[in-house]
Amino acid sequence: MELRQLQYFAAICKEMHFSKAAENLCTTQSNLSQQIKFLENELGLPLFDRIGRRIALTDAGQILLEQSKIIFERIDYIQGAISDLKKVDGGKLDIGILPGDGDLLFDALLIDFHRSYPKLSIKVTESTDVYEQVVEGIRDLGVTTTPDKPDDRISVIPLFHEEFVLAVRSDHPAAKAKAIPFEQLQQMKLVMFEAEHQISKIIHACCQQKGISIDSPIVTSTLSTLLSLVEQGVGACILPRLLVDNLNRGNITAVTLLNPTPSQDICIIYHTDRFMGKAAKLFIDVLQSYIQRVMENSNRSLG
Repeated sequence: MELRQLQYFAAICKEMHFSKAAENLCTTQSNLSQQIKFLENELGLPLFDRIGRRIALTDAGQILLEQSKIIFERIDYIQGAISDLKKVDGGKLDIGILPGDGDLLFDALLIDFHRSYPKLSIKVTESTDVYEQVVEGIRDLGVTTTPDKPDDRISVIPLFHEEFVLAVRSDHPAAKAKAIPFEQLQQMKLVMFEAEHQISKIIHACCQQKGISIDSPIVTSTLSTLLSLVEQGVGACILPRLLVDNLNRGNITAVTLLNPTPSQDICIIYHTDRFMGKAAKLFIDVLQSYIQRVMENSNRSLG
C-alpha cells in the first residue's frame, strides 16, 4: 500500500467522482482507476460500489477512509515538526557542561538564546562525565576539556584556552601585584570548590607538579558562596580569568599565577553517528560568537 494510492483514494471520496478527482490530481482517469484497482487487489475487497455512473463507499472503503484521515493527520504532524526543527522553532537540545562552567558560559547566553528561540527546549546538565555522556549518546553536545585521545566517532571543535587566576579582595596585599609565583599560594588562605570540581582538580595537579600543598579552610560547591567569602576577606580563590574579568565586581581583583599558570583547553564535542539538527549547529555558532565577545572584553580590560 502506497501513500500515493491513499491520496488518490481520498481525492475520489471527496468528489465521489473519478473524473473530477483525476482532474484535481492532475492525472488521467485511467491511471486513477488503475491505482484504486491495485489498492483493492491488495486489500482483497472492493472500496467502491459502482452503480451506473455513481459510486458509493463499501464498508471496506469506509474503514479505509477513516484510517486514511488519521494517517494524513500524522503526516501533517511529522512535516510540521520537521519544519519547526529546521527553523529552530521546536525540538530539544541536551547539553552537558563541566561543573561551574554555567556561570561563565551559559547563564547570560542561555537567556538570550531562549529569547530568540522560545519554542526550543534546552537542557543543560553539569557533570564531570561530559565526554562519556556524549560518547554514550546521552547528550547532544558537550562543552568540556579537550580529550587527549577522542573516540573516532567524536568530533572536537576547539572553543578557547582558559587560564586561571587568583581572585582576591581589592585591598588584599596580593592585589597590588599583577602576577605572583604559584608557590606563593602556600602562604595564603584559600577558599575552594569541592575536590571533584574541575578547577580543584587542575590546582591539585599544579600542586603535585610543584611538590607543594595549599591551605583550604573553607570548601563550597557554589560560585556565589565562593565570591562572597572573597569579598568578605575570608580568603582568596582560584577562578577562570574570563569569569573574573566579566563579573564586574570592583572589589575583586584578578592576579596572574606564574610557573605554572593553571590552564585548560575547552572544546565542544558531539557524536558524529547521531544526526545533528539545525538547533545544535546554531547553538555551536552562537556559543563560539559569545566566547569571542567575552574574550575580547577580557583582553580590553587587561589593557
